[in-house]
Amino acid sequence: MANREELSIIRGARAGNVVAQLALGKLYLFGSASLPKSTPTALHWLQRAAQQDCGEACLLIGSEIPFETARHYAQAVLPWYEQAFDGGIVQAGLVLAQLVQLVSASSDTGLHAKARRALEQAALAGLPDALWLLARHDVALSVAQAPGLLAPASDEWLTRAADNGVAEAQYTLLERAWDDGDHDGFLLRALPLARRLLHAGAPLIAQDVLLLSRCAQALSAGAGASVADELEIGRFWDLAAQGGDRSAQLALGLWFSRMDVSGARIKGGIASVNFKRATRWLTQAGEQGLAEAWFALSRIYIKPEFSQRSMIEAQAYLERAAAMGHCAAQLECGIHAWRSRRDGPDNDVRAAYWLLKAAAQGSADAENVLGKVAPHAEPTLWLQQIGPQLTREQVSSQPFLSARLELAGLFNLSRAEALLLDVHAADHGHCLVVDICASYGRSKRRLVLLRTALQRQALDRIVRLFDNVDCGPSGPEGNYRRRLYRLKTWLPD
Repeated sequence: MANREELSIIRGARAGNVVAQLALGKLYLFGSASLPKSTPTALHWLQRAAQQDCGEACLLIGSEIPFETARHYAQAVLPWYEQAFDGGIVQAGLVLAQLVQLVSASSDTGLHAKARRALEQAALAGLPDALWLLARHDVALSVAQAPGLLAPASDEWLTRAADNGVAEAQYTLLERAWDDGDHDGFLLRALPLARRLLHAGAPLIAQDVLLLSRCAQALSAGAGASVADELEIGRFWDLAAQGGDRSAQLALGLWFSRMDVSGARIKGGIASVNFKRATRWLTQAGEQGLAEAWFALSRIYIKPEFSQRSMIEAQAYLERAAAMGHCAAQLECGIHAWRSRRDGPDNDVRAAYWLLKAAAQGSADAENVLGKVAPHAEPTLWLQQIGPQLTREQVSSQPFLSARLELAGLFNLSRAEALLLDVHAADHGHCLVVDICASYGRSKRRLVLLRTALQRQALDRIVRLFDNVDCGPSGPEGNYRRRLYRLKTWLPD
Protein backbone atom coordinates (compact mmCIF):
# COMPACT_ATOMS: atom_id res chain seq x y z
CA MET A 1 0.00 0.00 0.00
CA ALA A 2 1.30 3.46 -0.93
CA ASN A 3 2.57 5.63 1.92
CA ARG A 4 1.45 9.18 2.64
CA GLU A 5 4.10 10.80 0.44
CA GLU A 6 3.33 8.54 -2.54
CA LEU A 7 -0.41 9.14 -2.13
CA SER A 8 0.28 12.85 -2.34
CA ILE A 9 2.28 12.32 -5.56
CA ILE A 10 -0.53 10.21 -7.05
CA ARG A 11 -3.13 12.89 -6.25
CA GLY A 12 -0.94 15.56 -7.78
CA ALA A 13 -0.31 13.51 -10.92
CA ARG A 14 -4.01 12.88 -11.37
CA ALA A 15 -4.65 16.61 -10.96
CA GLY A 16 -2.25 17.33 -13.83
CA ASN A 17 0.82 18.50 -11.93
CA VAL A 18 3.79 17.90 -14.21
CA VAL A 19 6.27 17.50 -11.35
CA ALA A 20 4.05 14.89 -9.70
CA GLN A 21 3.56 13.08 -13.01
CA LEU A 22 7.33 12.93 -13.53
CA ALA A 23 7.88 11.70 -9.98
CA LEU A 24 5.14 9.07 -10.29
CA GLY A 25 6.61 7.91 -13.57
CA LYS A 26 9.98 7.43 -11.88
CA LEU A 27 8.38 5.51 -9.03
CA TYR A 28 6.74 3.07 -11.43
CA LEU A 29 9.83 2.95 -13.63
CA PHE A 30 12.29 1.96 -10.91
CA GLY A 31 9.90 0.64 -8.28
CA SER A 32 9.58 1.59 -4.63
CA ALA A 33 8.83 -0.03 -1.31
CA SER A 34 5.10 0.45 -1.84
CA LEU A 35 4.59 0.69 -5.62
CA PRO A 36 5.53 -2.20 -7.89
CA LYS A 37 7.76 -1.73 -10.89
CA SER A 38 5.57 -1.38 -14.01
CA THR A 39 7.07 -0.15 -17.28
CA PRO A 40 3.70 0.43 -19.10
CA THR A 41 2.38 2.47 -16.14
CA ALA A 42 5.63 4.43 -15.98
CA LEU A 43 5.32 5.20 -19.71
CA HIS A 44 1.76 6.46 -19.14
CA TRP A 45 2.78 9.05 -16.53
CA LEU A 46 6.02 10.02 -18.22
CA GLN A 47 4.11 10.59 -21.44
CA ARG A 48 1.63 12.84 -19.67
CA ALA A 49 4.54 14.81 -18.25
CA ALA A 50 6.20 14.99 -21.69
CA GLN A 51 2.99 16.42 -23.12
CA GLN A 52 3.54 19.37 -20.78
CA ASP A 53 7.03 19.97 -22.24
CA CYS A 54 8.93 18.10 -19.55
CA GLY A 55 12.33 17.44 -21.09
CA GLU A 56 13.43 15.07 -18.33
CA ALA A 57 10.38 12.88 -19.01
CA CYS A 58 11.35 12.67 -22.70
CA LEU A 59 14.87 11.66 -21.81
CA LEU A 60 13.62 9.02 -19.39
CA ILE A 61 11.29 7.59 -22.03
CA GLY A 62 14.10 7.44 -24.58
CA SER A 63 16.64 5.84 -22.25
CA GLU A 64 14.49 3.55 -20.08
CA ILE A 65 11.38 2.45 -21.99
CA PRO A 66 12.23 -0.45 -24.35
CA PHE A 67 10.76 -1.03 -27.78
CA GLU A 68 8.70 -4.02 -26.55
CA THR A 69 6.64 -1.62 -24.40
CA ALA A 70 6.64 1.36 -26.74
CA ARG A 71 5.50 -0.61 -29.79
CA HIS A 72 1.97 -0.82 -28.38
CA TYR A 73 1.71 3.00 -28.43
CA ALA A 74 3.95 3.61 -31.44
CA GLN A 75 2.17 6.59 -32.98
CA ALA A 76 1.71 8.39 -29.64
CA VAL A 77 5.24 7.97 -28.25
CA LEU A 78 7.17 8.54 -31.50
CA PRO A 79 7.72 12.30 -30.84
CA TRP A 80 9.19 11.65 -27.38
CA TYR A 81 11.81 9.25 -28.72
CA GLU A 82 12.67 11.76 -31.42
CA GLN A 83 13.21 14.47 -28.80
CA ALA A 84 15.27 12.08 -26.66
CA PHE A 85 17.47 11.24 -29.63
CA ASP A 86 17.96 14.94 -30.34
CA GLY A 87 18.96 15.22 -26.69
CA GLY A 88 21.81 12.72 -27.21
CA ILE A 89 20.23 9.44 -26.02
CA VAL A 90 21.62 6.77 -28.38
CA GLN A 91 19.24 4.08 -27.09
CA ALA A 92 16.34 6.38 -28.01
CA GLY A 93 17.62 6.47 -31.60
CA LEU A 94 17.42 2.67 -31.82
CA VAL A 95 13.82 2.60 -30.57
CA LEU A 96 12.97 5.55 -32.85
CA ALA A 97 14.19 3.60 -35.89
CA GLN A 98 12.19 0.54 -34.82
CA LEU A 99 9.04 2.60 -34.32
CA VAL A 100 9.40 4.35 -37.68
CA GLN A 101 9.81 0.97 -39.34
CA LEU A 102 6.72 -0.28 -37.48
CA VAL A 103 4.60 2.75 -38.43
CA SER A 104 5.19 2.20 -42.15
CA ALA A 105 2.28 4.46 -43.12
CA SER A 106 4.32 7.52 -42.18
CA SER A 107 5.26 9.48 -45.30
CA ASP A 108 7.55 11.98 -43.54
CA THR A 109 10.80 11.54 -45.47
CA GLY A 110 12.64 13.72 -42.94
CA LEU A 111 11.61 11.42 -40.12
CA HIS A 112 12.74 8.37 -42.08
CA ALA A 113 16.12 10.03 -42.72
CA LYS A 114 16.47 10.88 -39.03
CA ALA A 115 15.57 7.30 -38.09
CA ARG A 116 18.26 6.04 -40.45
CA ARG A 117 20.87 8.35 -38.88
CA ALA A 118 19.76 7.31 -35.43
CA LEU A 119 20.12 3.67 -36.34
CA GLU A 120 23.61 4.19 -37.73
CA GLN A 121 24.70 6.05 -34.59
CA ALA A 122 23.33 3.28 -32.39
CA ALA A 123 25.11 0.70 -34.53
CA LEU A 124 28.39 2.61 -34.35
CA ALA A 125 27.93 2.76 -30.58
CA GLY A 126 27.95 -1.05 -30.60
CA LEU A 127 24.32 -1.77 -29.75
CA PRO A 128 23.76 -5.33 -31.07
CA ASP A 129 20.06 -4.78 -31.88
CA ALA A 130 20.95 -1.72 -33.91
CA LEU A 131 23.59 -3.63 -35.88
CA TRP A 132 21.11 -6.40 -36.72
CA LEU A 133 18.31 -3.97 -37.60
CA LEU A 134 20.62 -1.98 -39.85
CA ALA A 135 21.85 -5.14 -41.58
CA ARG A 136 18.26 -6.30 -42.17
CA HIS A 137 17.31 -2.89 -43.54
CA ASP A 138 20.24 -2.85 -45.98
CA VAL A 139 19.59 -6.42 -47.09
CA ALA A 140 15.92 -5.66 -47.78
CA LEU A 141 16.84 -2.48 -49.64
CA SER A 142 19.49 -4.20 -51.79
CA VAL A 143 17.14 -7.07 -52.64
CA ALA A 144 14.43 -4.60 -53.72
CA GLN A 145 16.89 -2.68 -55.91
CA ALA A 146 18.88 -5.62 -57.32
CA PRO A 147 17.51 -9.11 -56.54
CA GLY A 148 20.22 -11.66 -55.85
CA LEU A 149 22.81 -9.02 -54.80
CA LEU A 150 23.68 -7.70 -51.35
CA ALA A 151 24.83 -4.14 -50.72
CA PRO A 152 28.40 -3.94 -49.38
CA ALA A 153 27.11 -2.11 -46.30
CA SER A 154 24.80 -4.97 -45.43
CA ASP A 155 27.73 -7.39 -45.32
CA GLU A 156 29.61 -5.06 -43.01
CA TRP A 157 26.70 -4.52 -40.59
CA LEU A 158 25.74 -8.18 -40.70
CA THR A 159 29.28 -9.26 -39.83
CA ARG A 160 29.53 -6.72 -37.03
CA ALA A 161 26.17 -7.83 -35.63
CA ALA A 162 27.31 -11.46 -35.69
CA ASP A 163 30.58 -10.55 -34.01
CA ASN A 164 28.61 -8.77 -31.28
CA GLY A 165 26.68 -11.94 -30.47
CA VAL A 166 23.42 -11.35 -32.38
CA ALA A 167 22.19 -14.89 -32.97
CA GLU A 168 20.02 -13.97 -35.96
CA ALA A 169 22.97 -12.37 -37.72
CA GLN A 170 25.20 -15.35 -36.99
CA TYR A 171 22.69 -17.81 -38.43
CA THR A 172 22.11 -15.56 -41.45
CA LEU A 173 25.83 -15.59 -42.27
CA LEU A 174 26.00 -19.33 -41.70
CA GLU A 175 23.02 -19.94 -43.97
CA ARG A 176 24.60 -17.84 -46.70
CA ALA A 177 27.95 -19.65 -46.45
CA TRP A 178 26.22 -23.04 -46.57
CA ASP A 179 24.09 -22.11 -49.57
CA ASP A 180 27.20 -20.85 -51.38
CA GLY A 181 28.99 -24.16 -50.73
CA ASP A 182 31.71 -22.41 -48.69
CA HIS A 183 32.26 -25.17 -46.12
CA ASP A 184 35.51 -23.67 -44.87
CA GLY A 185 33.87 -20.30 -44.21
CA PHE A 186 30.91 -22.04 -42.64
CA LEU A 187 33.09 -24.09 -40.27
CA LEU A 188 35.19 -21.07 -39.32
CA ARG A 189 32.14 -19.38 -37.83
CA ALA A 190 30.00 -22.43 -36.96
CA LEU A 191 32.47 -24.67 -35.12
CA PRO A 192 32.86 -22.42 -32.02
CA LEU A 193 29.06 -22.23 -31.74
CA ALA A 194 28.67 -25.98 -32.20
CA ARG A 195 31.32 -26.77 -29.60
CA ARG A 196 29.60 -24.49 -27.08
CA LEU A 197 26.36 -26.36 -27.72
CA LEU A 198 28.09 -29.66 -26.92
CA HIS A 199 28.86 -28.48 -23.40
CA ALA A 200 25.81 -26.29 -22.78
CA GLY A 201 23.43 -29.08 -21.84
CA ALA A 202 20.43 -26.85 -22.58
CA PRO A 203 17.49 -27.89 -24.80
CA LEU A 204 18.28 -27.24 -28.47
CA ILE A 205 16.16 -25.15 -30.80
CA ALA A 206 15.71 -26.05 -34.46
CA GLN A 207 18.49 -23.70 -35.60
CA ASP A 208 20.98 -25.28 -33.20
CA VAL A 209 20.08 -28.79 -34.35
CA LEU A 210 20.56 -27.79 -37.99
CA LEU A 211 23.88 -26.12 -37.12
CA LEU A 212 25.22 -29.30 -35.48
CA SER A 213 24.07 -31.45 -38.39
CA ARG A 214 25.71 -29.21 -40.96
CA CYS A 215 28.93 -28.97 -38.97
CA ALA A 216 29.16 -32.75 -38.88
CA GLN A 217 28.40 -32.95 -42.59
CA ALA A 218 31.05 -30.36 -43.47
CA LEU A 219 33.66 -31.99 -41.25
CA SER A 220 32.98 -35.48 -42.59
CA ALA A 221 33.30 -34.19 -46.16
CA GLY A 222 36.87 -33.03 -45.49
CA ALA A 223 39.75 -35.37 -46.22
CA GLY A 224 42.23 -36.56 -43.64
CA ALA A 225 40.07 -36.29 -40.53
CA SER A 226 41.87 -37.27 -37.33
CA VAL A 227 40.60 -39.51 -34.57
CA ALA A 228 39.64 -36.43 -32.53
CA ASP A 229 37.75 -35.03 -35.51
CA GLU A 230 35.82 -38.27 -35.97
CA LEU A 231 34.89 -38.35 -32.29
CA GLU A 232 33.67 -34.78 -32.53
CA ILE A 233 31.73 -35.55 -35.71
CA GLY A 234 30.05 -38.45 -33.94
CA ARG A 235 29.05 -36.20 -31.03
CA PHE A 236 27.64 -33.62 -33.45
CA TRP A 237 25.64 -36.31 -35.26
CA ASP A 238 24.38 -37.75 -31.98
CA LEU A 239 23.20 -34.43 -30.55
CA ALA A 240 21.54 -33.40 -33.83
CA ALA A 241 19.89 -36.81 -34.17
CA GLN A 242 18.49 -36.53 -30.65
CA GLY A 243 17.15 -33.13 -31.67
CA GLY A 244 15.16 -34.77 -34.47
CA ASP A 245 17.25 -33.90 -37.52
CA ARG A 246 16.58 -36.68 -40.03
CA SER A 247 19.83 -36.17 -41.96
CA ALA A 248 21.76 -36.59 -38.72
CA GLN A 249 19.76 -39.70 -37.85
CA LEU A 250 20.58 -41.20 -41.25
CA ALA A 251 24.26 -40.32 -40.95
CA LEU A 252 24.45 -41.69 -37.42
CA GLY A 253 22.77 -44.93 -38.49
CA LEU A 254 25.22 -45.33 -41.35
CA TRP A 255 28.08 -44.44 -39.00
CA PHE A 256 27.16 -47.22 -36.56
CA SER A 257 26.64 -49.74 -39.38
CA ARG A 258 29.91 -48.72 -41.12
CA MET A 259 28.15 -48.31 -44.48
CA ASP A 260 27.67 -45.58 -47.04
CA VAL A 261 24.29 -44.66 -48.55
CA SER A 262 24.71 -47.27 -51.29
CA GLY A 263 25.15 -50.05 -48.71
CA ALA A 264 28.87 -50.54 -49.38
CA ARG A 265 31.08 -51.23 -46.38
CA ILE A 266 33.34 -48.43 -45.16
CA LYS A 267 36.83 -49.46 -44.15
CA GLY A 268 38.76 -47.83 -41.35
CA GLY A 269 37.38 -45.41 -38.81
CA ILE A 270 37.13 -45.69 -35.04
CA ALA A 271 33.45 -46.57 -34.72
CA SER A 272 32.72 -50.21 -34.09
CA VAL A 273 29.75 -51.81 -35.82
CA ASN A 274 26.62 -51.56 -33.69
CA PHE A 275 23.63 -52.76 -35.70
CA LYS A 276 21.22 -52.28 -32.81
CA ARG A 277 21.91 -48.53 -32.59
CA ALA A 278 22.13 -48.28 -36.37
CA THR A 279 18.66 -49.76 -36.90
CA ARG A 280 17.24 -47.45 -34.22
CA TRP A 281 18.47 -44.27 -35.89
CA LEU A 282 17.76 -45.45 -39.42
CA THR A 283 14.19 -46.33 -38.48
CA GLN A 284 13.67 -42.83 -37.07
CA ALA A 285 15.12 -41.26 -40.20
CA GLY A 286 12.94 -43.44 -42.42
CA GLU A 287 9.82 -42.50 -40.47
CA GLN A 288 10.68 -38.87 -41.20
CA GLY A 289 10.62 -39.54 -44.94
CA LEU A 290 14.17 -40.50 -45.92
CA ALA A 291 14.11 -43.33 -48.45
CA GLU A 292 17.86 -43.79 -48.04
CA ALA A 293 17.27 -44.91 -44.44
CA TRP A 294 14.89 -47.71 -45.47
CA PHE A 295 17.33 -48.79 -48.16
CA ALA A 296 20.18 -48.91 -45.63
CA LEU A 297 18.00 -50.99 -43.31
CA SER A 298 17.35 -53.46 -46.12
CA ARG A 299 21.13 -53.82 -46.54
CA ILE A 300 21.58 -54.45 -42.82
CA TYR A 301 18.91 -57.17 -42.68
CA ILE A 302 20.64 -59.25 -45.37
CA LYS A 303 24.03 -59.19 -43.63
CA PRO A 304 25.08 -62.62 -42.30
CA GLU A 305 26.70 -61.05 -39.24
CA PHE A 306 23.46 -59.36 -38.19
CA SER A 307 21.85 -61.43 -35.43
CA GLN A 308 18.31 -60.60 -36.61
CA ARG A 309 18.98 -61.34 -40.26
CA SER A 310 15.69 -61.69 -42.18
CA MET A 311 15.14 -61.70 -45.93
CA ILE A 312 11.45 -60.90 -45.41
CA GLU A 313 12.26 -57.79 -43.38
CA ALA A 314 14.91 -56.79 -45.89
CA GLN A 315 12.43 -57.03 -48.76
CA ALA A 316 9.81 -55.05 -46.82
CA TYR A 317 12.27 -52.21 -46.16
CA LEU A 318 13.46 -52.34 -49.76
CA GLU A 319 9.92 -51.90 -51.05
CA ARG A 320 9.34 -48.98 -48.67
CA ALA A 321 12.42 -47.27 -50.05
CA ALA A 322 11.31 -48.00 -53.61
CA ALA A 323 7.83 -46.60 -52.93
CA MET A 324 9.47 -43.37 -51.75
CA GLY A 325 11.41 -43.03 -55.02
CA HIS A 326 14.80 -44.59 -54.23
CA CYS A 327 16.24 -45.53 -57.62
CA ALA A 328 18.52 -48.38 -56.50
CA ALA A 329 15.69 -49.88 -54.43
CA GLN A 330 13.33 -49.69 -57.41
CA LEU A 331 15.87 -51.42 -59.62
CA GLU A 332 16.45 -54.18 -57.09
CA CYS A 333 12.71 -54.67 -56.50
CA GLY A 334 12.22 -54.96 -60.25
CA ILE A 335 15.02 -57.50 -60.68
CA HIS A 336 13.80 -59.54 -57.72
CA ALA A 337 10.24 -59.64 -59.08
CA TRP A 338 11.49 -60.63 -62.54
CA ARG A 339 13.65 -63.44 -61.20
CA SER A 340 10.70 -64.80 -59.20
CA ARG A 341 8.21 -64.43 -62.07
CA ARG A 342 7.39 -68.14 -61.97
CA ASP A 343 6.35 -67.89 -58.31
CA GLY A 344 3.40 -65.59 -59.02
CA PRO A 345 1.27 -64.81 -62.06
CA ASP A 346 1.75 -61.03 -61.80
CA ASN A 347 5.39 -60.86 -60.77
CA ASP A 348 6.42 -59.77 -64.25
CA VAL A 349 3.89 -56.93 -64.03
CA ARG A 350 5.43 -55.83 -60.69
CA ALA A 351 8.88 -56.10 -62.23
CA ALA A 352 7.86 -53.82 -65.08
CA TYR A 353 6.37 -51.32 -62.63
CA TRP A 354 9.53 -50.92 -60.54
CA LEU A 355 11.87 -51.01 -63.51
CA LEU A 356 9.91 -48.29 -65.29
CA LYS A 357 10.21 -46.15 -62.14
CA ALA A 358 13.96 -46.69 -62.02
CA ALA A 359 14.35 -46.09 -65.76
CA ALA A 360 12.50 -42.78 -65.41
CA GLN A 361 15.30 -41.70 -63.04
CA GLY A 362 17.93 -42.52 -65.65
CA SER A 363 18.94 -46.06 -64.65
CA ALA A 364 20.56 -47.78 -67.64
CA ASP A 365 20.47 -51.14 -65.84
CA ALA A 366 16.70 -50.82 -65.50
CA GLU A 367 16.37 -50.18 -69.22
CA ASN A 368 18.42 -53.28 -69.98
CA VAL A 369 16.24 -55.48 -67.78
CA LEU A 370 13.09 -53.95 -69.25
CA GLY A 371 14.25 -55.22 -72.63
CA LYS A 372 13.90 -58.74 -71.21
CA VAL A 373 10.67 -58.15 -69.31
CA ALA A 374 8.85 -56.55 -72.23
CA PRO A 375 10.73 -57.13 -75.52
CA HIS A 376 9.95 -54.60 -78.21
CA ALA A 377 7.63 -55.98 -80.90
CA GLU A 378 8.07 -55.03 -84.52
CA PRO A 379 5.14 -53.34 -86.32
CA THR A 380 2.81 -55.91 -87.91
CA LEU A 381 2.37 -56.01 -91.66
CA TRP A 382 -1.31 -56.96 -91.56
CA LEU A 383 -2.26 -53.67 -89.88
CA GLN A 384 -0.14 -51.61 -92.25
CA GLN A 385 -2.18 -53.05 -95.11
CA ILE A 386 -5.56 -52.45 -93.45
CA GLY A 387 -5.01 -48.98 -92.05
CA PRO A 388 -5.18 -46.93 -95.26
CA GLN A 389 -8.44 -48.65 -96.30
CA LEU A 390 -10.47 -47.41 -93.31
CA THR A 391 -13.06 -44.68 -93.86
CA ARG A 392 -15.02 -42.66 -91.32
CA GLU A 393 -18.24 -44.51 -92.18
CA GLN A 394 -16.58 -47.88 -91.63
CA VAL A 395 -15.15 -46.80 -88.28
CA SER A 396 -18.53 -45.53 -87.03
CA SER A 397 -20.26 -48.74 -88.18
CA GLN A 398 -17.88 -51.04 -86.22
CA PRO A 399 -16.71 -49.11 -83.11
CA PHE A 400 -15.39 -52.17 -81.22
CA LEU A 401 -13.47 -53.52 -84.18
CA SER A 402 -12.07 -50.07 -84.96
CA ALA A 403 -10.91 -49.71 -81.37
CA ARG A 404 -9.15 -53.07 -81.52
CA LEU A 405 -7.36 -52.05 -84.70
CA GLU A 406 -6.28 -48.82 -82.98
CA LEU A 407 -4.91 -50.88 -80.07
CA ALA A 408 -2.98 -53.06 -82.51
CA GLY A 409 -1.42 -49.98 -84.07
CA LEU A 410 -0.46 -48.46 -80.71
CA PHE A 411 1.06 -51.61 -79.20
CA ASN A 412 2.10 -53.69 -82.23
CA LEU A 413 -0.38 -56.50 -81.59
CA SER A 414 -0.83 -59.46 -83.87
CA ARG A 415 -4.17 -60.00 -85.54
CA ALA A 416 -5.21 -62.68 -83.06
CA GLU A 417 -4.09 -60.53 -80.10
CA ALA A 418 -5.99 -57.51 -81.37
CA LEU A 419 -9.22 -59.48 -81.91
CA LEU A 420 -9.18 -61.50 -78.68
CA LEU A 421 -7.62 -59.18 -76.09
CA ASP A 422 -9.71 -58.57 -72.96
CA VAL A 423 -9.18 -54.83 -72.74
CA HIS A 424 -10.19 -54.43 -69.08
CA ALA A 425 -8.07 -57.31 -67.79
CA ALA A 426 -5.08 -56.29 -69.92
CA ASP A 427 -4.74 -52.74 -68.58
CA HIS A 428 -2.43 -52.56 -65.54
CA GLY A 429 -1.73 -48.84 -65.67
CA HIS A 430 1.94 -48.96 -66.58
CA CYS A 431 1.73 -51.87 -69.01
CA LEU A 432 -0.61 -53.96 -71.13
CA VAL A 433 -0.73 -57.69 -70.38
CA VAL A 434 -1.36 -59.43 -73.70
CA ASP A 435 -2.60 -62.91 -72.77
CA ILE A 436 -4.99 -64.76 -75.11
CA CYS A 437 -3.73 -68.26 -74.40
CA ALA A 438 -7.15 -69.43 -73.20
CA SER A 439 -8.71 -68.64 -76.60
CA TYR A 440 -5.72 -68.96 -78.93
CA GLY A 441 -3.34 -71.74 -77.97
CA ARG A 442 -0.51 -70.72 -80.31
CA SER A 443 0.01 -67.36 -78.56
CA LYS A 444 2.35 -66.55 -75.66
CA ARG A 445 1.74 -64.20 -72.75
CA ARG A 446 3.72 -60.98 -73.02
CA LEU A 447 3.87 -57.45 -71.67
CA VAL A 448 3.73 -54.21 -73.61
CA LEU A 449 4.93 -51.08 -71.79
CA LEU A 450 3.05 -47.79 -71.85
CA ARG A 451 5.77 -45.26 -72.52
CA THR A 452 3.92 -42.14 -73.72
CA ALA A 453 0.98 -40.04 -72.61
CA LEU A 454 -0.60 -40.59 -76.04
CA GLN A 455 -0.70 -44.34 -75.43
CA ARG A 456 -2.20 -43.82 -71.98
CA GLN A 457 -4.90 -41.46 -73.25
CA ALA A 458 -5.85 -43.72 -76.15
CA LEU A 459 -6.02 -46.78 -73.90
CA ASP A 460 -8.22 -44.95 -71.39
CA ARG A 461 -10.58 -43.96 -74.18
CA ILE A 462 -10.77 -47.52 -75.51
CA VAL A 463 -11.29 -48.96 -72.03
CA ARG A 464 -14.22 -46.58 -71.51
CA LEU A 465 -15.67 -47.76 -74.84
CA PHE A 466 -15.64 -51.35 -73.58
CA ASP A 467 -17.19 -50.50 -70.20
CA ASN A 468 -20.01 -52.92 -69.31
CA VAL A 469 -19.17 -54.99 -72.38
CA ASP A 470 -18.23 -58.66 -72.14
CA CYS A 471 -15.02 -59.08 -74.15
CA GLY A 472 -15.20 -62.89 -73.99
CA PRO A 473 -16.63 -65.30 -76.59
CA SER A 474 -20.08 -65.06 -74.99
CA GLY A 475 -20.14 -61.30 -75.43
CA PRO A 476 -21.58 -59.29 -78.33
CA GLU A 477 -18.38 -59.73 -80.39
CA GLY A 478 -18.55 -63.52 -80.30
CA ASN A 479 -15.65 -65.95 -80.54
CA TYR A 480 -12.46 -65.60 -82.54
CA ARG A 481 -13.94 -67.11 -85.70
CA ARG A 482 -16.84 -64.65 -85.72
CA ARG A 483 -14.53 -61.70 -85.08
CA LEU A 484 -12.17 -62.77 -87.86
CA TYR A 485 -15.12 -63.23 -90.24
CA ARG A 486 -16.43 -59.77 -89.34
CA LEU A 487 -13.02 -58.26 -90.03
CA LYS A 488 -12.76 -59.93 -93.44
CA THR A 489 -16.28 -59.00 -94.51
CA TRP A 490 -15.82 -55.48 -93.19
CA LEU A 491 -12.61 -55.05 -95.21
CA PRO A 492 -12.87 -57.61 -98.01
CA ASP A 493 -9.73 -56.39 -99.78
